[in-house]
Amino acid sequence: MTLEGGCQCGAVRYAVKGQPAHVALCHCVDCRKSSGAPVTAWAAYAAADFALLAGDPAAYSSNGSSIRHFCATCGTGLYFVNEAVLPGLVDIQVATLDDPDALPPQVHIQTAERVGWMESADALPAFARYPG
Repeated sequence: MTLEGGCQCGAVRYAVKGQPAHVALCHCVDCRKSSGAPVTAWAAYAAADFALLAGDPAAYSSNGSSIRHFCATCGTGLYFVNEAVLPGLVDIQVATLDDPDALPPQVHIQTAERVGWMESADALPAFARYPG
C-alpha cells in the first residue's frame, strides 16, 4: 500500500509505502506544544519506505535528538525522526495524509502526560457541523 500526504498549502508532499510499524495517538507535552492540539496521530514507517515528493520542509529540534519537520510556508507539521528512540523510523502525522482513514490508530501512548479533560472527551455532545 502506498499513501501520499502533504501540508495545507501543498508546498510539501510525501509518500509512504508498505505497512507502518505502529499507528498511535500521542499525548506527550512535546507533541501538544508542537501541534497546538491535545493529541497527535502518528504512523511509524521504515525510513526506506518514506519519500519526499515535493518541497523542502523546515526542521526544529527541541532537545537535539527529536527532529520535527514542517512546512516553512504554512506551518503544517508533517513528520518526526528521533534516531535515539526510534532508530530507522520516520513518524508521519496521520492527519496530513490525503486519506487519514487509511491508518486508524491502534493505541494511545504517553498517557501519563495526557490533558486531564481528554479522558472524558468522548462524553461531550457531538455535531456534524457547527451547532445552531
